[in-house]
Amino acid sequence: MDQNFFQNNSAFQNLSPEKLQFIMNFANMKKPTQIQEMVPFLLASMNRAQKENIQFTPTESDLLIEVLKQNMSQEEAMKVDKVVQLMKQRRNG
Repeated sequence: MDQNFFQNNSAFQNLSPEKLQFIMNFANMKKPTQIQEMVPFLLASMNRAQKENIQFTPTESDLLIEVLKQNMSQEEAMKVDKVVQLMKQRRNG
């Protein structure tokens, strides 16, 4: 994981200690590099956060997606962006 990502992103400075710890643990996990594996991985991580009574704002969720994309190829990261965009459109009706 690129530590500069955390140091250069001001959004991490405003997180609660619990959320920051969760994201740091998430960042250190072995993450999938294929989009097909990403959704189950992300859902499992979100379920784990829920069990720990951690809820993320949409902006914080975007941070998790950015962390997830760190080890993906540019092509796979672009696919993730498209899926996330579709999900946001569906949510906003």
